[in-house]
Amino acid sequence: MRSSPPSRRTLLKYGLSGTLALLWSQARAQEPAAAPAPAVPAPDAPAAPPPAAPPPTSVDLNAFSFDALSAAMRNRAAVAYQPPTDTLPQPIEDLDYDGYRRILYRRDQTIWANEALNFQMQAYFPGFLYKDTTQLFIGNGTQFQPQVFSGANFEFLAPLDPSNYQSLQLPGVAGFRLNFPLDRPDLYDELVSFLGASYFRALGMDNRYGLSARGLALNTATAAAEEFPRFTSFYIVKPQPGEETIQIFAELDSPSLAGAYSFTLKPGTQTIIDVVARLFFRNEVERLGVAPLTSMYHFGENDHNGREDFRPEVHDSDGLFLLRPNGERLWRPLKNPDELALSYFGETSPKMFGLLQRDRDFSHYEDVEAHYELRPSLMIEPMGDWGRGLVQLVEIPTESEVNDNIVAFWVPEEKPKAGSQFEFRYRMHWGFLEEAQTHQAIVAGTYAGVGGNGADTADTALRRFEINFAGGTAANLPADAVITPIVDVPETARLVHSGIARLPGGGWRLSIELEKLDATPVELRAKLSFNQRIVSETWLYQWTGRP
Repeated sequence: MRSSPPSRRTLLKYGLSGTLALLWSQARAQEPAAAPAPAVPAPDAPAAPPPAAPPPTSVDLNAFSFDALSAAMRNRAAVAYQPPTDTLPQPIEDLDYDGYRRILYRRDQTIWANEALNFQMQAYFPGFLYKDTTQLFIGNGTQFQPQVFSGANFEFLAPLDPSNYQSLQLPGVAGFRLNFPLDRPDLYDELVSFLGASYFRALGMDNRYGLSARGLALNTATAAAEEFPRFTSFYIVKPQPGEETIQIFAELDSPSLAGAYSFTLKPGTQTIIDVVARLFFRNEVERLGVAPLTSMYHFGENDHNGREDFRPEVHDSDGLFLLRPNGERLWRPLKNPDELALSYFGETSPKMFGLLQRDRDFSHYEDVEAHYELRPSLMIEPMGDWGRGLVQLVEIPTESEVNDNIVAFWVPEEKPKAGSQFEFRYRMHWGFLEEAQTHQAIVAGTYAGVGGNGADTADTALRRFEINFAGGTAANLPADAVITPIVDVPETARLVHSGIARLPGGGWRLSIELEKLDATPVELRAKLSFNQRIVSETWLYQWTGRP
């Protein structure tokens, strides 16, 4: 059965949106790729054009290795940046949103579909928002062959006229996706998608697409112009029968740097991607963002802001999690601010950080289309010593759920200069994460509203926060246990009241009421103690606005 084209919500969510130029289009998210071919037979593919002469900084396709790719990118960074020069045929240049969403990869053209492999691959058509193309190569790890695509690899749904496109040779493709029997053994579900600049996203078992990752973030939320490096070539190692991992290498290029990437993907309940990024800088960069994550937070329990929406919450992620080397767990609920909000968490080689979707209750979203309760969390686990730096959280105001307005990444203390070289290794965990399984109580909910007496209708400058802590050993304490809240409030605010109450089901609620003394953001911290022992993770919050 043929699926309908993607909705405007699906496609434009990953269009250009302010600071985040998210370039995505998922025509058939989680649709089986090995279904019967369309009834209309594919036309004969036109002869492939001769491959273009490789630039002098390219890797040898007959003697490939990650070290060789790294050396080629180091050499590329030593010469001036060459912007994309691909010229798309005029019919592709003329594609608008309505036309582009009518173009799908032909199921009968799916790579490896007729082989006994656990992975299958499809390409994305160029055009509309995706006019800078990338090259795909497939091989055994040491030798690779270029993959040439034409209009014959795609189907063009009405009202598009297929005869205008099927004979066109493509200078490259917009990206690709890999399919794997992730949720059912008889269906090849979409596993990972690379599309637009250096953006990609993946799924764990029973997930639906939500947040995204990038290869790199440059000058995000700085006075300097943000730069979006792009993956210019991918080298996909063909898996062997029975293998459940796949290796991908990639070239990254931009005006400020060139880079070599290695991705090792292992799908499962949690899909694991091991990443090695080797970066070679042409120019100094104001802010380097490593392992960047991009998500959407429209509204939720802590900042519904009077929106008239039948849904209680709308977000792909609800908080930033950080596990410090000393074992302290930090949880920062996300928000949709009135103006650009920046938060910084200084650290030396963090154990983990990520954007999580903790709330898995459908009744908290009531959205039978988006199913936000099924969106994956994404945790970054640094490998090796990352040294001193900070995790930066960027929250951008948005009036629509189609805009991804949340960014988080690692900023190393050392600022890159022209000629600098960096290597970062990290593991990505995509899916329903089990990070909540700990002896400490976790933050299960943050609720915010006007403070003061509920019976008083007069305006008040007080703000009230109700923080639910659930799980851990504290859940087993008797109801009359003496839990001590530890609340840190800066001099820009005054703590009016704090208290602890038992929740139905065994959790604990911390209530705090504050008065804001000036217009500067108030950074709040709170945790629970019992018998002088910390029994919860640390709740963090940035309270903005005027007193």
